[in-house]
Amino acid sequence: MKSPPLCKIRNEREKTPFPQRFDFNVKKPMDTGDRGRRRTKSVRAGGLGVGLKDAKIKREEGHVLRSLTVGNTEDNEVLMEDDCSPGGDFKSGKSERKVMAPRYSLLREVGRGSYGVVYEAIARRSGARVAVKKLRCDAPENVELALAEFWALTSLEKRHENVVQLEECVLQRNGMAQKMSHGNKRSKQYLRLVETSLKGERVLGCLEEPCYLWFVMEFCEGGDLNQFILSRRPDPCTNRSFMLQLTSAVAFLHKNNIVHRDLKPDNILISEKSGAPVLKVADFGLSKVCAGLGGRDRGEEGGKGGVNVNKFWLSSACGSDFYMAPEVWEGHYTAKADIFALGIIIWAMIERITFIDAESKRELLGTYVRQGTEIVPVGEALLENPKMVLHIPQKRRTSMSDGIVKLLQDMLAVNPQDRPDAFELETRMDQVTCAA
Repeated sequence: MKSPPLCKIRNEREKTPFPQRFDFNVKKPMDTGDRGRRRTKSVRAGGLGVGLKDAKIKREEGHVLRSLTVGNTEDNEVLMEDDCSPGGDFKSGKSERKVMAPRYSLLREVGRGSYGVVYEAIARRSGARVAVKKLRCDAPENVELALAEFWALTSLEKRHENVVQLEECVLQRNGMAQKMSHGNKRSKQYLRLVETSLKGERVLGCLEEPCYLWFVMEFCEGGDLNQFILSRRPDPCTNRSFMLQLTSAVAFLHKNNIVHRDLKPDNILISEKSGAPVLKVADFGLSKVCAGLGGRDRGEEGGKGGVNVNKFWLSSACGSDFYMAPEVWEGHYTAKADIFALGIIIWAMIERITFIDAESKRELLGTYVRQGTEIVPVGEALLENPKMVLHIPQKRRTSMSDGIVKLLQDMLAVNPQDRPDAFELETRMDQVTCAA
């Protein structure tokens, strides 16, 4: 039996109810190979993870962000310009602006997606390498993705070693750029971006005016988790370290009321600055900052502001299909969906289970269910048959402790209430990795 069509990714603004269930008839235990072929789908095809893809920067994009001094700006903020011309005066209308020293030099393109480009860059003053993500804000859906990432990363009051760090965000329009700050009601540009996202129509300016958001972030030279794991020999010590780092990152995000909603190896980057590989959860374009609802008792499960993300219900069916929990396909889920995605990632990482993405032809880490010649995401298959048994480990020669097996089974439970929350998961992961 062929698997049903992939779930259509929806925008949260849509009022059309999501289909409650798919009509499945297949009832059989999980039968997976270690490699399959099926197209993986995300709300953003070709996400903007900072990998090490070597490509030349196009001439029109090989620019330098330069700081400007401008009189009588609406927010009295330091502005920036995207221009590679030498120093001098920059004129716009009746005002004259003096170009100061360049702040960042773009070196090369390291990633490209449907909505923008990621570059490796150098901070001119410090000499530090940074990643610069350039997102074109020419459509409301692009603005919504950019603002989701901006809100998530700027809502974090503290840094975490395993979450990518945002240095600054800049809005560029007509060659001029303004530093963005979260919730700045004095900034007309910021308010127009928010209005664009809410109304679903562009209000920032005419269509001919180029408008971009630049995200300056820490650079991860080790590529993504796919590249790192599949280019090296299996190492149980590295696996244990990565499992601890991932669970720590997700616990931190949930404590800060952030549901990632698109956890996958492409969105987990590797930094090797310290000598040992350090994971960085990145790409928050589909994330949701939960606030104003949920449990009032902070307790162990409660996050910042007393919000319990495990009781905060979301309705947008979004993410990448191979990592989506069963309830996400139905469009009614909580932060426990992140736990399911993490279970898929860890299981695939330990056993090196992969599939080939039909669009990019890349080999990607991910588990699935084989139905005839088709491979089906685990979450989709569990939605079809909630009583299906997941055979963990999949390979006979896999060295996996009983503790890790039980933990993965709990993380991939059909009923999200049977899954550990992020805080319980962090504690249990520490116990099973120490025992291993």
